[in-house]
Amino acid sequence: MPSGGLDAFPEGLSSFEFDDQKGDAPLYQSLLRDASFYSLLLRADEDLAAAARERGCVRCGGVLHSARFPRKPRGGPAELDPRHRHRLSFCCSVEGCRKRVTPASLRFLGRKVFFSVWVLLLPVLREGPTPVRLSRLEEVFAVSRRTLLRWRRWWRETVPQSGFWQARRGDWAAPVETAALPGSLLQAFTAIVEASERVRATLRWLAPLGGTVPPAYGI
Repeated sequence: MPSGGLDAFPEGLSSFEFDDQKGDAPLYQSLLRDASFYSLLLRADEDLAAAARERGCVRCGGVLHSARFPRKPRGGPAELDPRHRHRLSFCCSVEGCRKRVTPASLRFLGRKVFFSVWVLLLPVLREGPTPVRLSRLEEVFAVSRRTLLRWRRWWRETVPQSGFWQARRGDWAAPVETAALPGSLLQAFTAIVEASERVRATLRWLAPLGGTVPPAYGI
């Protein structure tokens, strides 16, 4: 484990390539170990946090003080610095209120222990145009079959029933097929040609799922 304390890729993963490298699969795979991409997500989270702090307490309008809390995210490159171990959050400074405000996040999907980009992309690698066997994903990414199947159920059963999805599904000119999530959600952003930007736009769209700033849709 790296000194920063993040649970990173298994040893040797950085040199691994899937046997079938077609379409966006190799690009998505590379993002999972691209430290610069995680830094972009962190900066986006910092911008969302700064905006939430500027708005003040959602209950009383009071000044917000930093109240970040530790996370132990799994996945990600070994070289990520310790800032990636914290969830940005605030607490109202007004006595008698003290309401916690946790902004939306591109890095975390609620309480899930893996980085959000893993929760998004590993199911896509499993069920994309050139699907990777569950056993291969287990071997390479050290994510259990049970976890991968649980993520698929979450995407296809929990997310479509959430207040977030019900409120935001009209964002698309054509319906996003819930039975094909999360791949169908990525496809909704195909107007964005560059793969990393497409993934980042998808994570930004999903960001309210993990926050408590209204509208809050934590699931």
